[in-house]
Amino acid sequence: MQYLYSDRIAVIIGDITKLEVDAVVNAANSKLMGGGGVDGAIHKAGGPDILAECKKIRETQYPGEEGMPAGNAVITTGGALPAKKVIHTVGPVWNGGAKGEKGVLGKAYNSCLEIASKEGVKSVAFPAISTGVYGYPKKDAALVAYYAVKKFLDINKYPEMVYFVFIDKKDADAFINAIDED
Repeated sequence: MQYLYSDRIAVIIGDITKLEVDAVVNAANSKLMGGGGVDGAIHKAGGPDILAECKKIRETQYPGEEGMPAGNAVITTGGALPAKKVIHTVGPVWNGGAKGEKGVLGKAYNSCLEIASKEGVKSVAFPAISTGVYGYPKKDAALVAYYAVKKFLDINKYPEMVYFVFIDKKDADAFINAIDED
């Protein structure tokens, strides 16, 4: 684990579905019905209770075909996960950077943190939102993520601890290097 900001932000290597934190963030798709990557892993490990709550959210808050807009976030149970809650957010699809992707990605992180703060979540773990199949360049995404979280923590008590979680050392090092080089 490497701390990045006054012992409130840390980078760790591991499986987000096995972390004992108050909440994990799910890099969801707009349908909130599970999918591939982190989204599929969280739904699989967390079991049917997460999907049941996602279905209710879709019916009540986002009933249209479009689903939840990118940048928004919602919270559900953690189901069978060690984490008590899952905060689902939709990141932007990378389209070259000229279509507001940076702002939407920052909003996704901020929306998750606002929910965490409101719910009194003390510890939250983020994956690298939008850097998988959505194609957001990892270095650019790292800077957006880090500065969005840092800015939020500067003025909020909760969450007390934020983890950026990577499945391997290569991606964790790339994240840290992006911050160090900026």
